[in-house]
Amino acid sequence: MDSKFKKPKGFGEILDHTFSLSKKRFKDFFMIFLILLGPVYLLEAIIQLVSGTSFFRESGSGGGFEQLLANFNESQTIDSSSLSSDLGLIVTGLLGFLLFPVAEAAILFAINHIRKNEDFTVGLVIKQGFSRFWRMLGSNLFFGVIAFGIMIIPIIIVSFTGVFGSFVNPILGIGLAVVLFLGFAIGIGLLFTRWSFYFALVVLEKDSPTSGIARSWRLTRKRTWLLMGLYIVFYMIISSISFAGQMTFGILLGNSVLLSIITNIISLFTTMFFSVGYGVMYLDLKIRHDADDLKDLIDDYNKTTL
Repeated sequence: MDSKFKKPKGFGEILDHTFSLSKKRFKDFFMIFLILLGPVYLLEAIIQLVSGTSFFRESGSGGGFEQLLANFNESQTIDSSSLSSDLGLIVTGLLGFLLFPVAEAAILFAINHIRKNEDFTVGLVIKQGFSRFWRMLGSNLFFGVIAFGIMIIPIIIVSFTGVFGSFVNPILGIGLAVVLFLGFAIGIGLLFTRWSFYFALVVLEKDSPTSGIARSWRLTRKRTWLLMGLYIVFYMIISSISFAGQMTFGILLGNSVLLSIITNIISLFTTMFFSVGYGVMYLDLKIRHDADDLKDLIDDYNKTTL
């Protein structure tokens, strides 16, 4: 077993391991996403070209914020009502929805091979990812229904509180709605964190959707706040990179197909980084849980022999 996977890690160690693993095996990890999602993004670019979007931004004057505002105005004048363009975007969105879990599963298999010091190829882990396709699809749909049901109730409560509270006292009503929103957001975030590793369990352990959620709940025991903090840090890193890339290239390229291609490449990189972090977090939980189970067995054995 790889030495870095042998012992439980803290907050900083998980981040450090994610960065080092992403850097060391960047070619393999990035190729997984490029092979699976690259054709989808290429199809999206072709659809944009066919619908009349320029490959490069049109020439013009100005710079800085003036250029950015000009780009925004361009986006308002682009005709996006074409039926063929809309259908094309729906198709690419559906393909992305179906293939992204395969890419994430392939990353999990690759990290698991690295943990065991086993050789692997990009083609092998992609094939392993596809072998879990229907199981992943069912579990994601199942989790999506649960997530929708959990989120819709707080949204309704916060909306009614804000609307009806504002009739009595606008400041009090809005303030109460904000407090409720923050409370629900933290609660839902903690709940989703406890359940979030169902996907890794479905992929690597062949769990069913329901058992995957139940086991994820047990795995994350006593680690919920730390895991949620890691998710927030990963989100901030990914958002910062995406925002910087879109702002920088958006000013230079405007609303062009080339900007869309560059943005999608950045998305591949950030998604790959998050997937590696997710895998490291899961395997850290697994080794902690296995160690706890071993301790419980030893304690039970000692009790029976006394």
